[in-house]
Amino acid sequence: MSTTTHPAGQLVGYGRTSTAEQEAGLEAQRRDLEAAGCGRVFVEQASSVGARPVLAQALDYVREGDTLVVTKIDRLARSTVNLWELVKELDTKKVGLRVLNLGGEPVDTRSSTGKLILNIFAGFAQFEREMMLERQKEGIAKAKAEGRYTGRKPTARLKADEARRLHAEGKTPTEIAKALGIGRGSVYRAIESAPAETAL
Repeated sequence: MSTTTHPAGQLVGYGRTSTAEQEAGLEAQRRDLEAAGCGRVFVEQASSVGARPVLAQALDYVREGDTLVVTKIDRLARSTVNLWELVKELDTKKVGLRVLNLGGEPVDTRSSTGKLILNIFAGFAQFEREMMLERQKEGIAKAKAEGRYTGRKPTARLKADEARRLHAEGKTPTEIAKALGIGRGSVYRAIESAPAETAL
């Protein structure tokens, strides 16, 4: 977390490229974010599936009234489910999200149009979650049939259940990760693997 002065209602940028992409792509995002008026910009090179410590720093840094700015959705979220969880976390902190280019147009969650688009994303997230659960069940059934399924470790299952309980109580993924001593990725996986009837 930054110890520098935090101006009220500032634009905070976040940029990411994968470890396989060129450094120039990261600098291009930084320029775009600064041109959009971001007073503070967080950037990192990280894969879409690995840990993203700088994103965690950016989420910890933003305050009520701020807006997190990204150039494109895929720089921020791994999936529609992940996007919706991030938006909810930001909304809990009363922080907006602005995407500079979503289908060629800028989108801001503080606008009515932006909220409508994100509600559509929520619907996609529900569909994606149900499809993921279906694939998971099919995979388990196949593994059982082939005698390869051993089940999850009890400790992992216990923490996943606890993560879902804390999430249902309104805790953010960052808070849950700190409380349980697990990574944010584990928290998202636990939330995304919740039974369909507990989904949004």
